[in-house]
Amino acid sequence: VPEQATLGNTDYAFEMAISNIRYGEGVTKEIGMDLQNLGARRVCLMTDRNLSQLPPVKAVLNSLAKHGINFQMYDNVRVEPTDHSFLDAIAFAKKGDFDAYVAVGGGSVMDTCKAANLYASSPTSDFLDFVNAPIGKGKPVTVPLKPLIAVPTTAGTGSETTGVAIFDFKELKVKTGIASRAIKPILGLIDPLHTLSMPERIVANTGFDVLCHALESYTALPYKMRGPCPSNPINRPAYQGSNPISDVWALHALRIVAKYLKRAIRNPEDREARANMHLASAYAGIGFGNAGVHLCHGMSYPISGLVKTYKAKDYNVDHSLVPHGLSVVLTSPAVFAFTAQINPERHLEAAEILGADIRTARIKDAGLILADTLRKFLFDLEVDDGLAAIGYSKADIPALVKGTLPQERVTKLSPRPQTEEDLSALFEASMKLY
Repeated sequence: VPEQATLGNTDYAFEMAISNIRYGEGVTKEIGMDLQNLGARRVCLMTDRNLSQLPPVKAVLNSLAKHGINFQMYDNVRVEPTDHSFLDAIAFAKKGDFDAYVAVGGGSVMDTCKAANLYASSPTSDFLDFVNAPIGKGKPVTVPLKPLIAVPTTAGTGSETTGVAIFDFKELKVKTGIASRAIKPILGLIDPLHTLSMPERIVANTGFDVLCHALESYTALPYKMRGPCPSNPINRPAYQGSNPISDVWALHALRIVAKYLKRAIRNPEDREARANMHLASAYAGIGFGNAGVHLCHGMSYPISGLVKTYKAKDYNVDHSLVPHGLSVVLTSPAVFAFTAQINPERHLEAAEILGADIRTARIKDAGLILADTLRKFLFDLEVDDGLAAIGYSKADIPALVKGTLPQERVTKLSPRPQTEEDLSALFEASMKLY
């Protein structure tokens, strides 16, 4: 695109793409009117089994009934979806011939609904066409999608603002996803009343996702250092590297996490804390949805995908499960100790926001200071003591490294390049935290 080739063919521009956001207690009751305003005639409502009996879904159903919206409900979304569960939802969407979608739930529901909308809108496409390379073909999305309204019920993924849908690819035992601005919702309805029904550990683990979204997007490779420069803007990735606009959102989200996450976990009646974490999730989503994440997320995908028998407290599911936010945060002390030699000032700034006293800190200690701050934060919140506590041992490290290698979409955004040996050392350092 530039007239002169940029040095090393790196990018010269970044792009901001976010969903419209509406925030307020009780705002869910407006969804029937929104669908009316869109002229929607056949609506697909997606959620999961647990949520289908809870107040957030009931609030949506009431609004749809009140405004005479014709809909079909799919409540078979899997918590931590797989390629098989995506395909099941896609089959439902194709059969229904819908002209609008509503997702009510956490990241799993929103991501499943994005995929269903995409493949129902492009019915001749093969499933791997849009899946991120190198696992899939990573083709750009050129078909128009139907409008999707997202109603997040957790305060974590920020999926209501992003064009990313993550799933477990069962055959390879690894998480991957689809990343395209085209699949983001047109509207996110952020209703803090929905967070009041979240159990303690779900508040914690989704909050850790917000924490890492903010930290990783703020410390990601700067957008001008990411290559290659796209020959056409449709090929510019959703995750572009840290940039001045994402930085603002990431830092603000981090400040809210520092102030409110512990309160939101410890006291379910603390409406102020839970409402602020709901907003922080969207703020961090706007940040990382354009800047991207890096090693904590890249390494988290095999941690979730290779789970053996671990079942997280407060998650009502019938399969072994390492919740996404937990799989991300367990490597964070090791990761930021590793990345801090590049741009240590940002790592030190993050540590200060999270409560570290940096008045006498040396810049070369930035990584250790941030790592120690994170360890203290996690210890205070009674987080499992590293990967060993969720069922992994040193013998699993080669498989964990192998599962991280295909995650180039995010690992290449690490400010510091990493070898297989580096990844092995990071997993080893994450076996025990305290």
